[in-house]
Amino acid sequence: MGMTMTQKILADHAGLPFVEAGQLIEADLDLVLGNDITSPVAIKEMEKMKVHGVFDKDKIALVPDHFVPNKDIKSAEHCKCVREFALKNDITNYFEVGKMGIEHALLPEQGLTVAGDVIIGADSHTCTYGALGAFSTGVGSTDMAAGMATGKAWFKVPQAIKFNITGKPSRWVSGKDVILHIIGMIGVDGALYKSMEFTGEGIKNLSMDDRFTIANMAIEAGGKNGIFPVDELTIEYLKESTKREYKVYEADEDAVYDEEYTIDLSTLKPTVAFPHLPENTKTIDEIDNIKIDQVVIGSCTNGRLNDMRVAAEILKGSSVAKGVRCIIIPATQQIYLQCIEEGLINTFIESGCVVSTPTCGPCLGGYMGVLAEGERCVSTTNRNFVGRMGHVNSEVYLASPAVAAASAITGYITDPESV
Repeated sequence: MGMTMTQKILADHAGLPFVEAGQLIEADLDLVLGNDITSPVAIKEMEKMKVHGVFDKDKIALVPDHFVPNKDIKSAEHCKCVREFALKNDITNYFEVGKMGIEHALLPEQGLTVAGDVIIGADSHTCTYGALGAFSTGVGSTDMAAGMATGKAWFKVPQAIKFNITGKPSRWVSGKDVILHIIGMIGVDGALYKSMEFTGEGIKNLSMDDRFTIANMAIEAGGKNGIFPVDELTIEYLKESTKREYKVYEADEDAVYDEEYTIDLSTLKPTVAFPHLPENTKTIDEIDNIKIDQVVIGSCTNGRLNDMRVAAEILKGSSVAKGVRCIIIPATQQIYLQCIEEGLINTFIESGCVVSTPTCGPCLGGYMGVLAEGERCVSTTNRNFVGRMGHVNSEVYLASPAVAAASAITGYITDPESV
């Protein structure tokens, strides 16, 4: 009986020749991640452990990004706690305002995540780095504390689901539409504590930004992680972003999967998740006259450069509809700068959008776009739970940057092909 990609990575990091689903292991960690919300809790837990310092100052990343720049006194205190801990422990990868970005876009950009790594982060969307062929997963702050102290973590080896990707997507179909389609198909608990492993000839038609988006939302199907094979595009990305050595793992031919699905990209349409779950999906041709108040284009899911380019392509020469607020958030300073150099920021502002410094802000109803009672928002974020972006009686519709930008122009959820 063979092993999946995830099982091979975990076996290697546990020093074992073989692992199987359900087995409990202790694995060495290549990176431990925390942000301004989760790190203070972990830091306090470390203090209780009475440990002296961290296991490796180069293998911890602290990224204040949720309420940064600080929106109030409490968020300032959280960041102060993280800042002081980073200084005290000489943390190499601490990203202060001016150098920070949304963590799951920033770390790959900075070359801190590579193929074959085992990565934990006290943020549920840490599964993003599976796009690079790494095993990465979200954990609680207590597990983060233990990871920072020891460089190890306990895992139950996950079962796996195989997604065979075929075909080529049409013009306005992106990674966001792919993962929303999958979540709509299997449900928000369809991959509960399982590895979502993507394979197939169609993967070559998905950009790295598409793959990051798909892996990012594995958790929204309940997945322990999402993971892609390492191909030429992955290797090209790694060469450009890092000098770190990486290791390529491939699933065995006889690896065991609980279920297998085939996703033909050529059949997919722009897809929107209606309130209040990511599984509540409809294709764009099934939607009629949903009036909106706000659009958010950004987040760890869709704040990358290609997302900005797509939004600008649709918005160029048009104006945001009267009564609609359109908020654009490049995910990192580097992406923001590239947007300036390419003239995308000009396009956004001339269209009537507001452009924010990198922040998670509105995704979790923090700031920079909180919704009032009865308001509707089309958002490129990852969750649309009750009250996720503000008032419990507001509504969030998850969509791609293309759909979001088109909707900003018309004031209704709109097919990008029609604007």
